[in-house]
Formats: sequence, C-alpha cells, structure tokens
Amino acid sequence: MCHILLKPKIFFHFPRLDYFYRMEITVREATIADIAVIKDFQMRMAAESEGLLLDPEVLAQGIKAVFTDRQKGVYYVAGSADRVIASLMITREWSDWRNGWVWWIQSVYVDQAYRGTGVFRRMYMFLQDKAHCDPDIRGLRLYVDKGNLPAMAVYEALGMNGEHYRVFEWMKT
Repeated sequence: MCHILLKPKIFFHFPRLDYFYRMEITVREATIADIAVIKDFQMRMAAESEGLLLDPEVLAQGIKAVFTDRQKGVYYVAGSADRVIASLMITREWSDWRNGWVWWIQSVYVDQAYRGTGVFRRMYMFLQDKAHCDPDIRGLRLYVDKGNLPAMAVYEALGMNGEHYRVFEWMKT
C-alpha cells in the first residue's frame, strides 16, 4: 500500500514586503466549479507567455471537454485561503519503452501575486507523490515556451531535465 508522502495541505514560508508571511497551500483535483478560474488563467497564460489572445468560446469548450471525458486530461488547482491561485492539467502518454504512462503537465498557470512563493513546487510535489504511488506511472514531463526562462529555472530547480528532448509541432491555423 502506498501512502502519499505529503499531506493534502502544506505550509510555505516566504519573505514578502519585509516581513515573513505564512501561507497554506492546498492542492486538489479541480471540479466543474473551477472552470471559470481555469479559463481566466488560460487566457492570461496565453497572453503572458506567447502573446496570444485565445478565443474564449473555443477555450471554454476545450476546458469543459476535459471535465466530461477524463481520457482528455485532469485539472488540478492549488488554493490558499479558499481562493484558487494556480491550475494545471495532466494528460497521459503511453510509453512502449517503459510499458507505462507518462504524465504530461500542461496549461500551468500561477496567479502573478503568488509567483515565487512555492505554489508550483507544491503542485509538482503533489503530482510526483501520486506518480510514486501508481506503479503504472513512469514519470512526469512538460514542455515550455523556449522564451519562458523563469519557468525553465523553476523546472530545473525541481530536478527536471530539459536537455534530452525538443518538441516539434504542426498546428492548423
């Protein structure tokens, strides 16, 4: 029997405005009630990271599709003081080399006011613990826009390696 290494709630301490601030971060699977905040976060992420303005209706349909079909993915949110402050989505890729699933971390967004406070670290640790407890999960991957240097620094600090693969794509316009 596997036990999640971290409790669902964890406290992080970080300096903020010349005093020490204490913040409780809870990570949980998102619910339909979180769709509006996830949509808002995704609109902001596209604008901030790639300078894109997403079609709000297409985005809303895409997010709702995840909630109606878990094969498409699963959203997780982080909260503090009953407020959602971050979200991400997990999708699965079958690895024949590893005879198991690789979870892809996608659509990561942390509210600007909470960046640098350990929120993504907490979400990553939560997912890593879940993966450790499931013998069919072989690892975690994510992709990042090549210009998003702050995000890359965070991922490297967590022990992720970005040296092995490059992602190539073709998208219909």
